[in-house]
Amino acid sequence: MTSAERAAALFAEEHGSAASAVWSAPGRVNLIGEHTDYNDGYVLPFALPHRTAVAVRPRTDGLLSTATFGSDRRLHRSPEIAISELHPGSPTGWAAYPAGVAWALREGGFPIGGADLMIVGEVPTGAGLSSSHALECATALALLDTAGAAPGQPGAPSLGEIARLVQRAENDFAGAPTGLLDQTASLACTEAHALFFDVRTGQGEQIPFDSLGAGLEVLVVDTRVKHSHSESGYGERRRGCERAAELLGRKALRDVTAAELPTVLPELPEELRPLVRHVVTENDRVLATVDQLRAGRYAEIGPLLNASHASLRDDYRISSPELDLAVDTALAAGALGSRMIGGGFGGSAIALVPADDRPAVEQAVLDAFARADLTAPRLFTAVPSAGAGRDR
Repeated sequence: MTSAERAAALFAEEHGSAASAVWSAPGRVNLIGEHTDYNDGYVLPFALPHRTAVAVRPRTDGLLSTATFGSDRRLHRSPEIAISELHPGSPTGWAAYPAGVAWALREGGFPIGGADLMIVGEVPTGAGLSSSHALECATALALLDTAGAAPGQPGAPSLGEIARLVQRAENDFAGAPTGLLDQTASLACTEAHALFFDVRTGQGEQIPFDSLGAGLEVLVVDTRVKHSHSESGYGERRRGCERAAELLGRKALRDVTAAELPTVLPELPEELRPLVRHVVTENDRVLATVDQLRAGRYAEIGPLLNASHASLRDDYRISSPELDLAVDTALAAGALGSRMIGGGFGGSAIALVPADDRPAVEQAVLDAFARADLTAPRLFTAVPSAGAGRDR
Protein backbone atom coordinates (compact mmCIF):
# COMPACT_ATOMS: atom_id res chain seq x y z
CA MET A 1 0.00 0.00 0.00
CA THR A 2 1.41 3.40 -0.97
CA SER A 3 1.53 6.30 1.44
CA ALA A 4 -1.29 7.95 -0.52
CA GLU A 5 -3.49 4.86 -0.34
CA ARG A 6 -2.86 4.49 3.38
CA ALA A 7 -3.57 8.18 4.01
CA ALA A 8 -6.89 7.90 2.16
CA ALA A 9 -7.89 4.76 4.05
CA LEU A 10 -6.93 6.17 7.46
CA PHE A 11 -8.75 9.43 6.72
CA ALA A 12 -11.98 7.57 5.94
CA GLU A 13 -11.57 5.48 9.08
CA GLU A 14 -10.88 8.52 11.26
CA HIS A 15 -13.56 10.84 9.87
CA GLY A 16 -16.22 8.44 8.63
CA SER A 17 -16.11 9.64 5.02
CA ALA A 18 -13.61 10.10 2.22
CA ALA A 19 -11.04 12.86 1.88
CA SER A 20 -11.64 15.40 -0.86
CA ALA A 21 -8.08 14.99 -2.17
CA VAL A 22 -4.75 13.33 -1.47
CA TRP A 23 -1.48 15.06 -2.30
CA SER A 24 2.02 13.68 -1.85
CA ALA A 25 5.57 14.97 -2.03
CA PRO A 26 8.91 13.13 -2.06
CA GLY A 27 12.06 13.30 -0.05
CA ARG A 28 15.22 14.14 -1.92
CA VAL A 29 18.86 13.30 -2.40
CA ASN A 30 21.16 16.18 -3.21
CA LEU A 31 23.61 14.77 -5.71
CA ILE A 32 25.97 17.69 -5.07
CA GLY A 33 25.74 21.31 -3.94
CA GLU A 34 25.60 21.18 -0.15
CA HIS A 35 25.13 24.35 1.92
CA THR A 36 25.18 26.47 -1.20
CA ASP A 37 21.45 27.19 -1.30
CA TYR A 38 21.38 29.78 1.48
CA ASN A 39 24.42 31.38 -0.13
CA ASP A 40 22.51 32.13 -3.38
CA GLY A 41 24.39 29.32 -5.12
CA TYR A 42 23.75 26.21 -7.20
CA VAL A 43 22.29 22.85 -6.20
CA LEU A 44 21.64 19.56 -8.01
CA PRO A 45 19.04 17.44 -6.20
CA PHE A 46 16.78 14.65 -7.38
CA ALA A 47 13.57 13.33 -5.83
CA LEU A 48 13.32 9.99 -4.05
CA PRO A 49 10.54 7.46 -4.67
CA HIS A 50 9.78 7.69 -0.93
CA ARG A 51 6.86 10.08 -0.37
CA THR A 52 4.75 11.70 2.32
CA ALA A 53 1.03 11.86 1.58
CA VAL A 54 -1.60 14.19 3.04
CA ALA A 55 -5.30 13.38 2.74
CA VAL A 56 -7.41 16.50 3.20
CA ARG A 57 -10.97 17.70 3.50
CA PRO A 58 -11.93 21.36 3.94
CA ARG A 59 -13.77 22.65 6.99
CA THR A 60 -15.83 25.80 7.36
CA ASP A 61 -15.19 26.49 11.05
CA GLY A 62 -11.61 27.73 10.68
CA LEU A 63 -10.14 24.82 12.64
CA LEU A 64 -7.18 22.66 11.69
CA SER A 65 -7.17 19.03 12.80
CA THR A 66 -4.10 16.94 12.11
CA ALA A 67 -3.29 13.27 12.59
CA THR A 68 -0.23 11.32 11.48
CA PHE A 69 0.54 7.63 11.14
CA GLY A 70 3.87 7.34 12.89
CA SER A 71 6.83 5.05 12.39
CA ASP A 72 5.56 3.18 15.46
CA ARG A 73 2.53 2.17 13.34
CA ARG A 74 0.23 4.17 15.60
CA LEU A 75 -2.00 7.16 14.89
CA HIS A 76 -0.97 10.38 16.62
CA ARG A 77 -3.46 13.24 16.81
CA SER A 78 -2.81 16.92 17.42
CA PRO A 79 -5.51 18.98 19.21
CA GLU A 80 -7.71 21.03 16.92
CA ILE A 81 -6.57 24.64 16.67
CA ALA A 82 -8.00 27.73 15.00
CA ILE A 83 -5.90 28.73 12.01
CA SER A 84 -6.42 32.37 12.97
CA GLU A 85 -4.71 31.69 16.30
CA LEU A 86 -1.60 29.96 14.92
CA HIS A 87 1.66 31.67 15.78
CA PRO A 88 5.33 30.65 15.91
CA GLY A 89 5.88 28.51 18.97
CA SER A 90 2.40 26.99 19.04
CA PRO A 91 1.93 24.14 18.46
CA THR A 92 5.27 22.42 18.98
CA GLY A 93 6.67 19.00 18.10
CA TRP A 94 5.66 17.24 14.88
CA ALA A 95 2.44 19.27 14.64
CA ALA A 96 4.48 22.46 14.17
CA TYR A 97 5.27 21.48 10.58
CA PRO A 98 1.73 21.22 9.14
CA ALA A 99 0.55 24.06 11.41
CA GLY A 100 3.44 26.22 10.23
CA VAL A 101 2.40 25.69 6.63
CA ALA A 102 -1.19 26.71 7.43
CA TRP A 103 0.19 29.80 9.18
CA ALA A 104 2.45 30.70 6.23
CA LEU A 105 -0.43 30.32 3.76
CA ARG A 106 -2.64 32.48 5.96
CA GLU A 107 0.09 35.11 6.19
CA GLY A 108 0.46 34.89 2.41
CA GLY A 109 -3.17 35.83 1.90
CA PHE A 110 -4.61 32.44 0.96
CA PRO A 111 -8.13 31.82 2.34
CA ILE A 112 -7.60 28.64 4.34
CA GLY A 113 -10.95 28.15 6.05
CA GLY A 114 -9.97 25.11 8.09
CA ALA A 115 -9.15 21.52 7.21
CA ASP A 116 -8.83 17.94 8.41
CA LEU A 117 -5.45 16.41 7.56
CA MET A 118 -4.23 12.82 7.66
CA ILE A 119 -0.49 12.43 7.14
CA VAL A 120 1.35 9.24 6.18
CA GLY A 121 5.05 9.36 5.42
CA GLU A 122 7.59 6.85 4.16
CA VAL A 123 10.60 9.20 3.95
CA PRO A 124 13.07 8.16 6.68
CA THR A 125 13.13 10.82 9.39
CA GLY A 126 16.36 12.33 10.70
CA ALA A 127 18.30 10.83 7.79
CA GLY A 128 19.07 14.02 5.89
CA LEU A 129 16.57 13.06 3.17
CA SER A 130 14.24 16.02 3.72
CA SER A 131 11.36 14.25 5.44
CA SER A 132 10.15 17.51 7.01
CA HIS A 133 9.99 19.26 3.65
CA ALA A 134 8.15 16.36 2.03
CA LEU A 135 5.56 16.74 4.79
CA GLU A 136 5.38 20.52 4.44
CA CYS A 137 5.15 20.51 0.65
CA ALA A 138 2.40 17.89 0.64
CA THR A 139 0.55 19.86 3.33
CA ALA A 140 0.90 23.11 1.39
CA LEU A 141 -0.55 21.54 -1.75
CA ALA A 142 -3.38 19.91 0.20
CA LEU A 143 -4.33 23.15 1.96
CA LEU A 144 -4.08 25.16 -1.26
CA ASP A 145 -6.46 22.62 -2.78
CA THR A 146 -9.05 23.47 -0.13
CA ALA A 147 -8.67 27.15 -1.06
CA GLY A 148 -9.03 26.49 -4.79
CA ALA A 149 -5.42 27.53 -5.37
CA ALA A 150 -3.57 24.27 -5.99
CA PRO A 151 -1.33 23.89 -9.07
CA GLY A 152 -3.47 23.83 -12.18
CA GLN A 153 -6.25 25.91 -10.63
CA PRO A 154 -6.84 29.59 -11.54
CA GLY A 155 -4.79 31.97 -9.42
CA ALA A 156 -2.55 29.22 -8.06
CA PRO A 157 0.91 30.26 -6.90
CA SER A 158 3.89 28.98 -8.87
CA LEU A 159 5.96 26.12 -7.54
CA GLY A 160 8.66 28.66 -6.70
CA GLU A 161 6.19 30.70 -4.68
CA ILE A 162 4.98 27.59 -2.86
CA ALA A 163 8.60 26.69 -2.07
CA ARG A 164 9.12 30.11 -0.49
CA LEU A 165 5.95 29.78 1.57
CA VAL A 166 7.17 26.41 2.84
CA GLN A 167 10.56 27.94 3.58
CA ARG A 168 8.85 30.63 5.65
CA ALA A 169 6.98 27.95 7.59
CA GLU A 170 10.25 26.13 8.25
CA ASN A 171 12.30 29.23 9.13
CA ASP A 172 9.83 31.40 11.02
CA PHE A 173 7.40 28.88 12.52
CA ALA A 174 9.37 25.66 13.07
CA GLY A 175 12.61 27.55 13.80
CA ALA A 176 14.87 25.73 11.32
CA PRO A 177 17.00 28.13 9.22
CA THR A 178 16.89 26.14 5.98
CA GLY A 179 17.43 27.40 2.43
CA LEU A 180 15.36 26.65 -0.68
CA LEU A 181 16.99 23.42 -1.84
CA ASP A 182 14.71 20.90 -0.18
CA GLN A 183 11.35 22.53 -0.91
CA THR A 184 12.23 23.16 -4.54
CA ALA A 185 13.45 19.60 -5.06
CA SER A 186 10.35 18.08 -3.49
CA LEU A 187 8.03 20.21 -5.61
CA ALA A 188 9.81 20.44 -8.95
CA CYS A 189 11.98 17.38 -9.64
CA THR A 190 11.07 15.01 -12.48
CA GLU A 191 11.65 11.31 -13.08
CA ALA A 192 15.10 10.23 -14.34
CA HIS A 193 16.47 13.78 -13.94
CA ALA A 194 18.38 15.89 -11.46
CA LEU A 195 17.29 19.49 -11.01
CA PHE A 196 20.02 22.05 -11.69
CA PHE A 197 18.69 24.97 -9.68
CA ASP A 198 20.11 28.47 -9.41
CA VAL A 199 18.82 29.68 -6.06
CA ARG A 200 19.52 33.35 -6.78
CA THR A 201 17.61 33.56 -10.05
CA GLY A 202 15.05 30.86 -9.31
CA GLN A 203 15.83 29.24 -12.67
CA GLY A 204 15.88 25.48 -12.92
CA GLU A 205 16.91 22.99 -15.60
CA GLN A 206 16.09 19.30 -15.65
CA ILE A 207 19.37 17.45 -16.31
CA PRO A 208 19.01 13.83 -17.54
CA PHE A 209 20.22 11.43 -14.85
CA ASP A 210 19.01 7.93 -15.64
CA SER A 211 21.53 6.28 -13.36
CA LEU A 212 20.04 2.79 -13.67
CA GLY A 213 20.02 3.04 -17.46
CA ALA A 214 23.73 3.82 -17.29
CA GLY A 215 24.42 0.73 -15.20
CA LEU A 216 24.98 2.74 -12.03
CA GLU A 217 23.18 3.01 -8.72
CA VAL A 218 23.10 5.79 -6.18
CA LEU A 219 23.34 3.88 -2.92
CA VAL A 220 22.00 5.71 0.14
CA VAL A 221 23.56 4.81 3.48
CA ASP A 222 21.35 6.07 6.31
CA THR A 223 23.71 5.95 9.30
CA ARG A 224 20.71 6.18 11.65
CA VAL A 225 22.48 8.98 13.49
CA LYS A 226 19.65 11.48 13.82
CA HIS A 227 20.18 15.11 13.05
CA SER A 228 18.02 18.22 13.32
CA HIS A 229 18.50 21.52 11.51
CA SER A 230 16.98 23.42 14.42
CA GLU A 231 19.30 21.82 16.99
CA SER A 232 22.55 21.23 15.12
CA GLY A 233 25.33 23.58 14.09
CA TYR A 234 23.51 24.27 10.81
CA GLY A 235 22.38 27.71 11.94
CA GLU A 236 25.85 28.56 13.19
CA ARG A 237 27.34 27.74 9.78
CA ARG A 238 24.71 29.79 8.01
CA ARG A 239 25.32 32.82 10.20
CA GLY A 240 29.06 32.46 9.59
CA CYS A 241 28.51 32.54 5.83
CA GLU A 242 26.32 35.62 6.09
CA ARG A 243 28.90 37.38 8.22
CA ALA A 244 31.69 36.51 5.77
CA ALA A 245 29.71 37.88 2.83
CA GLU A 246 29.05 41.08 4.75
CA LEU A 247 32.72 41.51 5.65
CA LEU A 248 33.66 41.01 1.99
CA GLY A 249 31.04 43.49 0.81
CA ARG A 250 29.23 40.86 -1.25
CA LYS A 251 25.51 40.17 -1.37
CA ALA A 252 26.22 36.46 -0.83
CA LEU A 253 29.13 34.05 -1.07
CA ARG A 254 27.80 33.16 -4.53
CA ASP A 255 29.56 36.35 -5.65
CA VAL A 256 33.01 35.11 -4.67
CA THR A 257 34.89 33.16 -7.36
CA ALA A 258 37.46 30.42 -6.85
CA ALA A 259 40.09 32.63 -8.47
CA GLU A 260 39.52 35.25 -5.76
CA LEU A 261 40.01 32.89 -2.82
CA PRO A 262 43.75 33.55 -2.35
CA THR A 263 42.96 37.27 -2.12
CA VAL A 264 39.77 37.33 -0.07
CA LEU A 265 40.44 34.60 2.50
CA PRO A 266 43.22 36.54 4.29
CA GLU A 267 40.75 39.41 4.74
CA LEU A 268 38.49 37.26 6.90
CA PRO A 269 38.69 36.04 10.51
CA GLU A 270 40.38 32.66 10.55
CA GLU A 271 37.23 30.79 11.64
CA LEU A 272 35.27 32.00 8.60
CA ARG A 273 37.83 31.12 5.94
CA PRO A 274 37.03 27.39 5.63
CA LEU A 275 33.29 28.13 5.37
CA VAL A 276 33.90 30.44 2.45
CA ARG A 277 36.30 28.03 0.79
CA HIS A 278 33.72 25.24 0.94
CA VAL A 279 30.85 27.28 -0.51
CA VAL A 280 32.91 28.73 -3.35
CA THR A 281 34.48 25.42 -4.39
CA GLU A 282 31.19 23.55 -3.98
CA ASN A 283 29.48 25.87 -6.44
CA ASP A 284 32.22 25.05 -8.95
CA ARG A 285 31.73 21.34 -8.29
CA VAL A 286 28.02 21.64 -9.09
CA LEU A 287 28.78 23.30 -12.42
CA ALA A 288 31.36 20.65 -13.26
CA THR A 289 28.94 17.85 -12.37
CA VAL A 290 26.24 19.34 -14.57
CA ASP A 291 28.70 19.46 -17.48
CA GLN A 292 29.52 15.77 -17.01
CA LEU A 293 25.86 14.74 -16.81
CA ARG A 294 24.95 16.75 -19.90
CA ALA A 295 27.67 14.84 -21.74
CA GLY A 296 26.36 11.51 -20.43
CA ARG A 297 29.58 10.87 -18.50
CA TYR A 298 27.89 9.78 -15.29
CA ALA A 299 30.83 7.78 -13.95
CA GLU A 300 33.07 10.85 -14.23
CA ILE A 301 31.29 12.67 -11.39
CA GLY A 302 32.82 10.32 -8.80
CA PRO A 303 35.87 12.48 -8.01
CA LEU A 304 33.63 15.52 -7.65
CA LEU A 305 31.52 13.69 -5.05
CA ASN A 306 34.70 12.73 -3.19
CA ALA A 307 35.96 16.31 -3.20
CA SER A 308 32.61 17.52 -1.91
CA HIS A 309 32.78 15.16 1.05
CA ALA A 310 36.35 16.17 1.88
CA SER A 311 35.29 19.82 1.82
CA LEU A 312 32.25 19.19 4.03
CA ARG A 313 34.38 17.16 6.43
CA ASP A 314 37.44 19.39 6.63
CA ASP A 315 36.26 22.92 5.79
CA TYR A 316 32.59 22.98 6.76
CA ARG A 317 33.22 20.51 9.60
CA ILE A 318 29.78 18.92 9.59
CA SER A 319 30.58 15.26 9.00
CA SER A 320 30.56 12.58 11.68
CA PRO A 321 32.56 9.39 12.34
CA GLU A 322 29.67 7.31 11.03
CA LEU A 323 29.41 9.32 7.80
CA ASP A 324 33.16 9.15 7.24
CA LEU A 325 33.11 5.39 7.84
CA ALA A 326 30.31 4.94 5.30
CA VAL A 327 32.10 7.04 2.67
CA ASP A 328 35.56 5.54 3.17
CA THR A 329 34.24 1.97 3.21
CA ALA A 330 32.13 2.45 0.07
CA LEU A 331 35.11 3.85 -1.82
CA ALA A 332 37.39 1.04 -0.68
CA ALA A 333 34.79 -1.50 -1.83
CA GLY A 334 34.51 -0.10 -5.35
CA ALA A 335 32.27 2.95 -5.32
CA LEU A 336 33.16 5.53 -7.99
CA GLY A 337 32.45 8.40 -5.61
CA SER A 338 30.85 8.99 -2.25
CA ARG A 339 29.90 11.86 0.05
CA MET A 340 27.71 12.84 2.95
CA ILE A 341 24.47 14.64 2.10
CA GLY A 342 22.12 16.96 3.94
CA GLY A 343 22.65 19.29 6.84
CA GLY A 344 25.32 17.16 8.46
CA PHE A 345 26.09 15.99 12.01
CA GLY A 346 24.50 12.64 11.12
CA GLY A 347 22.02 11.51 8.51
CA SER A 348 23.01 9.84 5.26
CA ALA A 349 25.77 9.42 2.73
CA ILE A 350 25.49 8.45 -0.93
CA ALA A 351 27.77 6.32 -3.06
CA LEU A 352 27.80 6.11 -6.86
CA VAL A 353 28.27 2.41 -7.52
CA PRO A 354 28.37 0.21 -10.63
CA ALA A 355 25.19 -1.85 -10.43
CA ASP A 356 27.11 -5.15 -10.46
CA ASP A 357 29.20 -4.02 -7.48
CA ARG A 358 26.35 -2.74 -5.34
CA PRO A 359 25.86 -5.97 -3.28
CA ALA A 360 29.57 -6.06 -2.40
CA VAL A 361 29.60 -2.38 -1.43
CA GLU A 362 26.49 -2.84 0.71
CA GLN A 363 28.00 -5.81 2.53
CA ALA A 364 31.29 -3.98 3.09
CA VAL A 365 29.45 -1.06 4.71
CA LEU A 366 27.37 -3.36 6.90
CA ASP A 367 30.48 -5.26 7.98
CA ALA A 368 32.34 -2.04 8.77
CA PHE A 369 29.53 -0.77 11.00
CA ALA A 370 29.33 -4.14 12.74
CA ARG A 371 33.09 -4.13 13.42
CA ALA A 372 32.77 -0.63 14.87
CA ASP A 373 29.92 -1.83 17.10
CA LEU A 374 27.54 0.67 15.49
CA THR A 375 23.85 0.27 14.73
CA ALA A 376 23.45 -1.26 11.29
CA PRO A 377 22.76 1.41 8.68
CA ARG A 378 19.76 1.37 6.39
CA LEU A 379 20.77 0.98 2.75
CA PHE A 380 18.71 1.46 -0.39
CA THR A 381 19.11 2.56 -4.00
CA ALA A 382 17.87 6.07 -4.75
CA VAL A 383 16.12 6.24 -8.12
CA PRO A 384 15.51 9.77 -9.51
CA SER A 385 11.74 10.13 -9.26
CA ALA A 386 8.84 12.52 -9.79
CA GLY A 387 8.16 15.55 -7.62
CA ALA A 388 5.01 16.43 -5.72
CA GLY A 389 1.55 15.95 -7.14
CA ARG A 390 -2.07 14.99 -6.58
CA ASP A 391 -2.70 11.28 -6.10
CA ARG A 392 -6.51 11.32 -6.01
